[in-house]
Amino acid sequence: MRDIVFREVEMNETYDPTMRLIHAWDSIRVPIIVPILRFAVYICIGMSIMLFIERVYMAIVIACVKCLGKKRYTKYQLDAIKEDLEKNKNYPKVLVQIPMFNEKEVYKLSIGAVSALSWPSDRLIVQVLDDSTNEVLRTMVEIECRKWIEKGVNVKYETRNNRNGYKAGALREGLKKHYVEDCEFVIIFDADFQPEEDFLWRTIPYLLENPELGLVQARWKFVNADECLMTRLQEMSLDYHFSVEQEVGSSTCSFFGFNGTAGVWRMRAINDAGGWKDRTTVEDMDLAVRASLKGWKFLFVGDLAVKNELPSTFKAYRYQQHRWSCGPANLFRKMFKEIIICERVSIWKKWHVIYAFFFVRKIIAHWVTFFFYCIVIPATILVPEVHLPKPLAIYLPAGITILNAASTLRSIHLLVFWILFENVMSLHRSKAAIIGLLEANRVNEWVVTEKLGNTMKQKYNMKASRRPRSRTGER
Repeated sequence: MRDIVFREVEMNETYDPTMRLIHAWDSIRVPIIVPILRFAVYICIGMSIMLFIERVYMAIVIACVKCLGKKRYTKYQLDAIKEDLEKNKNYPKVLVQIPMFNEKEVYKLSIGAVSALSWPSDRLIVQVLDDSTNEVLRTMVEIECRKWIEKGVNVKYETRNNRNGYKAGALREGLKKHYVEDCEFVIIFDADFQPEEDFLWRTIPYLLENPELGLVQARWKFVNADECLMTRLQEMSLDYHFSVEQEVGSSTCSFFGFNGTAGVWRMRAINDAGGWKDRTTVEDMDLAVRASLKGWKFLFVGDLAVKNELPSTFKAYRYQQHRWSCGPANLFRKMFKEIIICERVSIWKKWHVIYAFFFVRKIIAHWVTFFFYCIVIPATILVPEVHLPKPLAIYLPAGITILNAASTLRSIHLLVFWILFENVMSLHRSKAAIIGLLEANRVNEWVVTEKLGNTMKQKYNMKASRRPRSRTGER
């Protein structure tokens, strides 16, 4: 009788789907899953250590720069150069380019801010490069340009019949105009950027004093950082990029990636590097790397900020991050050999560009966040045979996170939300980096980041004025 009962239990277990899954999992876990997971753990730990060392190195450099007060831009005698310019009236001719595409909400802000720059009117050209497909909007932008022309500003309104090369194509075509030939410097501002009146006075003198300087880059200041939680989290990531990555690149080997806007280029450096190319979606980084390989030096001015706008919708931010993650990986694939065989720059600079700038920051940083934190660590919980040491699973990621978030102390209380948000975005960034390395579909996808200008602020104010004030609601 007892044998019959046990036989029935065994038969029930055999035909129970849950038990069959458990047995199947047990049969493949040790011989197949465990070796694969252990290998993945070793790879991810190696990448984490690489990222941690890079973060610690940059933290040490920033600490030394701040403690010693020796930022590169502080060694220049700007006041003496300004006095010489005003005394001798030998102002260089400057071109300001504003590329735009259907920028209905912000075109007035950018054109107005650039037109108000303090510089002799006969030595300043404002070039509006409008690739808009909306004919009504084109007319509106042209009317805005005419308004500033009537005020004495030398504004040139340029359009194209196609969007070949996207932003790089527009900038390249703009530099071919006959009135640009005698311009010594060119400044690029995206359509949502609003420079202060003294922007040229705080950038051009650097280039006049040092003929080896090819680029002066300003940092960004976000006008809508407090709009929502997502913009606050974006600010945390970008503040680290400017406060640490750009500053370290400028202070150590005079190289960092051009941000595509709020920067002043020496025209000769652009021509020497081969001009604008549209082979990737990061034409700005492409130009910066090529100019650096030609021996040009870059300077980051951390105390000069230009107002601009952060993407305020997740869809817009996701498209932006795809472009910012896919483009560098694709550029790394295209320029790896060129960087290696270049003879005009030092081995240290080559190492910085290949290892630190591209490999660790543009590829490893995304892969560690996604594969290690989102896949491998949770998988080790399901596979107890794979042991993950606590220092590597907790302390190492915590150290990297704290070093990243320390640049935005005002949002340090949002650290947990920032970690979760970055883990979510790591999926999109890792996928984009792989697409860029393999040159797969969407490698050259270009979606212009939607800008809202003052519309969101106006809508919020209208809603706030309609509803009665309530302390409970505000809280």
